[in-house]
Order: sequence, then C-alpha cells, then structure tokens
Amino acid sequence: MENILSSIFTGSLTLGQFLLAISASMILGFIAALVFMFRNTYTKSFITALVLIPAIETVVIMLVNDNLGVGLSVAGSFALIRFRSVKGNAKELAAVFLAMTIGIICGTGYIVIAAIFTLLLCLVMFLLTLTGFGKASENDRYLKITIPESLNYDEVFEGVLDKYCSAWELESIKTLTLGSLFRIEYKITMKDAASTKKMIDELRTRNGNLEIMCSKPATNRDEL
Repeated sequence: MENILSSIFTGSLTLGQFLLAISASMILGFIAALVFMFRNTYTKSFITALVLIPAIETVVIMLVNDNLGVGLSVAGSFALIRFRSVKGNAKELAAVFLAMTIGIICGTGYIVIAAIFTLLLCLVMFLLTLTGFGKASENDRYLKITIPESLNYDEVFEGVLDKYCSAWELESIKTLTLGSLFRIEYKITMKDAASTKKMIDELRTRNGNLEIMCSKPATNRDEL
C-alpha cells in the first residue's frame, strides 16, 4: 500500500514519468470538469481551462522540484490570472483551486493520491449539487421600491410586507435624480409566491405608483 501511495519520481525525471504525470493530471482535470458541468452554468473556455490547468501546474512543479515554494507561487499565479480581470463566482473559484491542487499533487509524483483526492472532492461536489445543499428558498426575492423623498419609508411599507412575507429585511437605500427620489431595496421571503402581484398592487398605492421591481436573488451576488 505504501508503494502505491509513494511518488513516481525516485530519481532523475524520465520521459515515461513525465508523460505519466501529464496524462494523469489531464484525465483528472477532465473528470473534475465533467462534474462541474453537472447542473452548473459554465462557458466552453472555462471548462477547457479546468482540463488544462492541472497539466500546466504539473509541468511547473516538475521543473522547479528543487524549490517547491517557487513552484507553488508560480502555479498559484497562473491559476488566479482569470480572477484578476474577470469576475467569477465561488463555485468557479473552488473549481480552479481543485484543478490547481490536482496539478500540484501530480507534479510531485503522487498520482494515486491525486486520483483519490479528485474522486473524493468530485463526489462531494456532485452530492452537494444533486441535493441542492445551500440553495436559497424558492420564495426568496429582492424587492426594489422607488419612493418620493417626502415619504417616510421606515413605517409605510411594514404592514404590507408583514402581510405577504414570512421574513423581510431592509438592505439598502439609494438616492435618485439628485435626491428627489429614493430607491429602497429589501430582501424578502414570500409566504406564497403566487401573491406577488397582490403585494405589488398594495405597495403601489403607498409609493405614489412609482417603479417597483420584485425579482429572484441575482446570481452574481456570490461573485468574488
């Protein structure tokens, strides 16, 4: 068992060891990409990156195996380049770190450990996605109400929100058109999603029939 979990690099790097490490990293990266594609939104370029990042990391670690600290610094910089210019959500960041870790383990020659790690993490990722763990309630909404500056927003909407929402919280207040209007944003949980129109109709009678928007939580709220 110890021999199976030991590194394949026992001396000078050979062509066979190099090809084995690169192939293993790309296969494991492909598996991780397949699991990420399950019920997640993604782009072709991001999935391609998940497959290739482990191989790139593996080469970097192998070439600087005399100084692992330098290898980790360089490899980490490569993996995080995407997040310096393009916003990514938490799932994408976790997937990139998974791909980076696969490359690091394969680059040090521990192929079996890399395979076990990848399969375990992918299994957890698959189960979390399948069960919807941590998913927001279907009745969660973001409510934006525009009001004139003269309206006291502290109490005017409380009765309506208590009537139609099981929970609500004032999140932000923003001035519009040089302060002549206010936009109030609430995070609410509807008692019954079918009563959304009735709630909006009652709110319109209190905000002077100005703009009201009720929407599901935006997906970009978990951007990093």
